[in-house]
Amino acid sequence: MGEEEREEEIQLPSSQIEPTETSESPKQQEYEWPKIRFNVPPYRTYHFHNQFRTGPNPNNFLKGVKWSPDGSCFLTSSEDNTLRLFYLPDDGSADQITACSSVSEEDSYAAQLVVSEGESVYDFCWYPYMSASDPVTCVFATTTRDHPIHLWDATSGLLRCTYRAYDAVDEITAAFSVAFNPAGTKVFAGYNKSVRVFDVHRPGRDFVQYSTLQGNKEGQTGIISAIAFCPTHTGMLATGSYSQTTAIYREDNMELLYVLHGQEGGITHVQFSKDGNYLYTGARKDPYIMCWDIRKAVEVVYKLYRSSESTNQRIAFDIECSGRHLGTGGQDGLVHIYDLQSGQWVSGFQAAADTVNGFSFHPFLPMAASSSGHRRFQILEDDNEDLQLRGEENCASVWSFSYDVTAGEQP
Repeated sequence: MGEEEREEEIQLPSSQIEPTETSESPKQQEYEWPKIRFNVPPYRTYHFHNQFRTGPNPNNFLKGVKWSPDGSCFLTSSEDNTLRLFYLPDDGSADQITACSSVSEEDSYAAQLVVSEGESVYDFCWYPYMSASDPVTCVFATTTRDHPIHLWDATSGLLRCTYRAYDAVDEITAAFSVAFNPAGTKVFAGYNKSVRVFDVHRPGRDFVQYSTLQGNKEGQTGIISAIAFCPTHTGMLATGSYSQTTAIYREDNMELLYVLHGQEGGITHVQFSKDGNYLYTGARKDPYIMCWDIRKAVEVVYKLYRSSESTNQRIAFDIECSGRHLGTGGQDGLVHIYDLQSGQWVSGFQAAADTVNGFSFHPFLPMAASSSGHRRFQILEDDNEDLQLRGEENCASVWSFSYDVTAGEQP
């Protein structure tokens, strides 16, 4: 039975846990995240390399990594059109910190789940209320070339359902970016000069389409390559475009609020600050991550440098759980940590001998995951040993940071 004939509603408990606020509710004491010591180099806790070289593609490389919302596992995407799921052993306990302090020829452990797509993976994202204790919520979405959006079961690796968009000649058109809204009820997908919104609970070809062009000249042109939602439930989202612009919209009706100009290349990543007041944007062939104050949206607050002047790769960055620091990779294999209050460089460390294209902080532990690699065009007649990949290239690693035990102590 084909996909057209077996569409059915899927049940994800997003509506039951959507936050509500009332003026009568007593204010709870705000939780203070333990501060991470970035002045102390992190330890490489786990390392993965060989299993990305077992497929038929000799030039396979990683393209990104993302922790699950509950912190139990992380997901990688690679050039061989495959996503691999790695669960964190022993909940990342401290006795594992020195297990892989140096690069080893052997992987720390094998991926618990391997999902193969038919074409190149453009983007992937986790369901925002994913919890390993509730298998119903253990899903992630992917979008690939010439395919609809797929919703995968993270426990079995089976395809839960698809969300399909069609072009003017009734052929499937692929999304270039995908994201769940904060409530977990909608899937927002970026296309060429448009955003399509799908109901999570109703897979199939039903969607609402919004053009990113307003009138003849106003709006956002090009391919919508990145989508991010404000984490404070203000109802705003940001979309990045390969036309070098970032736009801010209202989530409920996709009303355009303003367009940000300034990046030198096509936007590849957008992310809000934890308090929702600032937006960070990164682009390909552009060495700077820009910080915007979305309450003013007139000028760039500051710029954060990273080595990405000569690559079209998506180089992702991330903000740690307390919202104070941002980490980003680059072509030089370094990870840079910046203080978001001042925009100043704090520290850095060598994460790989290759381009670090993915960096993701753990949701609550002092850990981060990195992915590295880039596309190589190897000449068959050249037997240069330098072309042989080592363990520090095309790899995924988990890093453990140290807590500042003198900060945030409770009496």
